[in-house]
Amino acid sequence: MRGYLMVFCLICCTADGQIVYSIAEETERGASVGNIAKDLGIDAATLSARKFRMITGSSKQYFNINASTGALSVNEPIDREQLCELKSVCLLNYELVLENPLELYRMEFKVLDINDNSPSFPLSEYHVNMPEFLSPGARFTLPNAQDLDEGANSVQNYTLSPDEHFNLEMQIRGDGSKYPELVLKKALDREQQATHRLVLTAKDGGNPPKSGDVPVIVTVLDSNDNAPEFEHSVYRASVLENSPSGTLVVQVHATDSDEGPNGEVRYSFSNTTSADLQRMFSIHPHTGEVTVNGVLAVQRPLLEMLVEARDNGAFGMSSTAKLLVEITDVNNHGPEITITSLSSPVPEDAVPGTVIALLSILDKDPGENGKVTCQISENLPFQLKPSLQNYYSLVTSELLDRELISEYNITITATDLGSPPLTTQKTVWVQISDVNDNPPVFGADAFDVFVEENNPLGAFLYQVSASDPDIGENGRVSYTLRNSTVAGSALTSFLSMNLANGSIYAKRAFDFEQLRSFHFQVEAKDNGSPALSAAITVNVYISDQNDNAPAILYPTSQNGSVAVEVVPRLADEDYLVTKVVADDEDNAQNAWLSYHLVHSSDSTLFQLSPHTGELRTTRSMRSTDFLKHKVVVVVRDHGDPPLSSTVTVGILLADTLPQALPDFDDSGETPPLLNTTNIYLIVSLACVSFIFAAFIFFLAVVRLCRCRTCCCSGCCCPAEDYKKYCYSVHMLPSSHLPPDMLEVTGVGKLTHTYLYRASVGLGPGNSSIPNGDAGNVPSGSRLQVPGPCIQVQQVQSDRLSATVKFLGVHISNQLLGVCRPVVCVW
Repeated sequence: MRGYLMVFCLICCTADGQIVYSIAEETERGASVGNIAKDLGIDAATLSARKFRMITGSSKQYFNINASTGALSVNEPIDREQLCELKSVCLLNYELVLENPLELYRMEFKVLDINDNSPSFPLSEYHVNMPEFLSPGARFTLPNAQDLDEGANSVQNYTLSPDEHFNLEMQIRGDGSKYPELVLKKALDREQQATHRLVLTAKDGGNPPKSGDVPVIVTVLDSNDNAPEFEHSVYRASVLENSPSGTLVVQVHATDSDEGPNGEVRYSFSNTTSADLQRMFSIHPHTGEVTVNGVLAVQRPLLEMLVEARDNGAFGMSSTAKLLVEITDVNNHGPEITITSLSSPVPEDAVPGTVIALLSILDKDPGENGKVTCQISENLPFQLKPSLQNYYSLVTSELLDRELISEYNITITATDLGSPPLTTQKTVWVQISDVNDNPPVFGADAFDVFVEENNPLGAFLYQVSASDPDIGENGRVSYTLRNSTVAGSALTSFLSMNLANGSIYAKRAFDFEQLRSFHFQVEAKDNGSPALSAAITVNVYISDQNDNAPAILYPTSQNGSVAVEVVPRLADEDYLVTKVVADDEDNAQNAWLSYHLVHSSDSTLFQLSPHTGELRTTRSMRSTDFLKHKVVVVVRDHGDPPLSSTVTVGILLADTLPQALPDFDDSGETPPLLNTTNIYLIVSLACVSFIFAAFIFFLAVVRLCRCRTCCCSGCCCPAEDYKKYCYSVHMLPSSHLPPDMLEVTGVGKLTHTYLYRASVGLGPGNSSIPNGDAGNVPSGSRLQVPGPCIQVQQVQSDRLSATVKFLGVHISNQLLGVCRPVVCVW
């Protein structure tokens, strides 16, 4: 191979004296690479005189220079993979040093790759474990082969040895590299083949190409997919009626093609075997030996039991076999029954009189003991008819129905005429073949499906199931949705159905508030010829979820403003402020609402009924209560999790509705009643009030003394003072206030207007008005009464007032008593 390798030399001279050569790896020793003197423009005769030498960092000297000619040749073959390993470009750098004068030339050798390495795998063989229940399409990543060559000489493709269960596909990673995957194209069966041996081959792109392969061993893991199988479907045994306990009757045997616990078999009597027979016989759970367990005190000679074999898998599978035990007489020979011809299976639509079997019955005993009578059970749709001597025909006596009984164990009893007579029984196993005479049958007249609203798309709703007592294709049922509409839309826009198993899935999310129930029909059809079908109605009831928060109907706010309720200032305890009304579109407990007061500017003033939503006062209003309050009410439903809504109610304490409502958008926090500033103000006000009250008391005492002196002398006050300090009394219309209500207007320094509850005593100038009745005074009348008889008691005034009683006059706010008041008011 080395003989035909060509050496490629590419020379690139640069200004700094560098030259580049390209040479294929594994080039033979002595092969010419180039002429260094010619390539560098140096006289070859001067190389020795100038003491040339080649300097390299490599441990080996791969090239030689002929000192006389300047020829550059290979000194030692180059292994590119050993020298540069996985580098994409393999370079060898040399420096040529010349003296007299001193010159330095750089030489670069580019080692080219050849296809001298075969692909190889890291391991000698690979093992893959696959469960046998995997569906076709399953993928398993296979190992990558390694090739020390580069480019086209590296691994280019993979192939897999032919196998009906597997094929090979190439996949591409994110970085662009390819890797092989083993794809399952046919389902596995461990019982048929437990191990599959494959060969994975990797090929490079060289010329000629090289390849490497590795065995891939696929081990099929077992799953419990096989039930135990008895060697015989019917076991027949006979035992002497006087056999002692422990006598072996028969040994049944079943095999399970699974492995491990899935293939371990345990034996027992089926639950359908009567308790009497289970007491007479016992069966070993591991060996399957059936032995006598007690006295065989039976009246019938043939005993029938069912033996069950069950494996030890996680979901144990079982099968049964019939055990027929004949209790024989120990004294004589019984009749012998031989089935010479048997037609089985018999179609279930066979007409009565169809011949099923031909029987031969012989008894070896001579004489009367050899004469035999033959019969079968009367409750079977068969009968025996004698044909020739010692021969009987077994025929059908009525119509058969495979769905009721799919097979018959026809026990033929032959009894001789001996004394005691001996009897022999023979069982003919007759199978009934199926015809398509039964439509699919649903388990109920209708199915009710309950689904929660907001279900995910594709959610499983229900699986309808219809049974067809026929078998095979006659009993294979497929399901379809009958065309119908739901809420004006096609049923197929709401539901989809699996045709094979009857599973119904939702194609959209249901909304309880829009659609609470609907119904449709499912048709089940068998695969017989002709096909038979049946239909059933499925009622779908959509149950509610708590997906709607309560909606506040009252009070409502507009444009984000707070709803305002006006409460009289004199409202009593338990006064109905407002009633929060809410509604929830959900149903049942998701719509049960409760009301909670989560914030109140005055927690002692309001209370909320949790069931009715009524907001009432907890006490009577006080003059110190703020004019506006704000409460926040939460309406919460009883869903899981509960949803809630809030409403803010502004409460205005006023007797009438003002023209402009105050702003309730503040935080609603009540300022503290007592702080440092308020305490200082209260103390200051108390001190001033005390001084003022003392001063007023002093003036009142002085005036009282003077007035008493003046009154005795008949001169109380001058006329101008009398007019200056007087009250102007206006009688209010009876339509506005009760008869005992007067409006008192101050004149002069008494500049405030007050509303008093009064009784008027007439003075010297008003003798025409009755005493004590202000209600008869015409509206707008002005009364003037002497001061000594006036007594004023304020009924309604400004919010905060201080009163002083002086000389029989009850004066409000900052009014001072005068000598001659004009009104007497109580």
